[in-house]
Amino acid sequence: MINIQRPSARQNQLLARQSQLLNTLPSTEPSARQNQLLNALPSIEYERLLPHLELVQMNCGDILYEPGEKLHFVYFPTDCIVSQLHAIKDGGSSEVAVIGNEGAIGITLFMGGGTMTNRALVQSAGYAYRIRQPLFMQEFDRHDALLHLLLRYTQALIAQMAQTAVCNRHHSVGQQLCRRLLLSIDRLPSNELTMTQELIANMLGVRREGVTEAAGKLQQAGLIHYSRGHIKVLDRPGLEARVCECYHVVKNEFDRLLH
Repeated sequence: MINIQRPSARQNQLLARQSQLLNTLPSTEPSARQNQLLNALPSIEYERLLPHLELVQMNCGDILYEPGEKLHFVYFPTDCIVSQLHAIKDGGSSEVAVIGNEGAIGITLFMGGGTMTNRALVQSAGYAYRIRQPLFMQEFDRHDALLHLLLRYTQALIAQMAQTAVCNRHHSVGQQLCRRLLLSIDRLPSNELTMTQELIANMLGVRREGVTEAAGKLQQAGLIHYSRGHIKVLDRPGLEARVCECYHVVKNEFDRLLH
């Protein structure tokens, strides 16, 4: 039996604080084609899937799944970001993957597990399209383009998880922060993020003081502007020059498999 670890009181405070900092979500309804997996489907498969896709608002701090929970939906983000977090008994956690409009949440469904092994937490608000488990598996079992596309995506996601473990062990907090910022803006329609330093530290599994120091150096160099939970990337090439190889390894693998 899997012991489900709920967010600690401290984590809930961080999420509540970040939620207060979020801007109003766009009034225009996003298209399912904004998700790169759905957009890559041939028209006939996309049109067959479209009537079963439900648009849902994803609020910062929403927990889509906890470890051990049975999956009822697969989510395809359009303009939100979802973190996959592994929690430990003392309430701490560390991010193992970040998912946005390039991917999907709930891949264990078609891999045969039926449950999540980690927590799926909305880190940046926006929208996603979701589909119920029976309808998704019905389309997946046709063995058409969706199956092959999701298998390639799974390989890319596993590569991200493995590289994240390497990065957390061998690279500095500053390099990890650059990697996390670049991964985020790759998955958002703008170069602005709403994310507190405390939440970044929680996701990276490092001390807040380390994130504060690293962010301060990036701001002094003119690469980012940070103010009260809002981060704006001013110089993307500058961030790429400072980031470790982990970012490029993951990006190249996604590009190779999915584009």
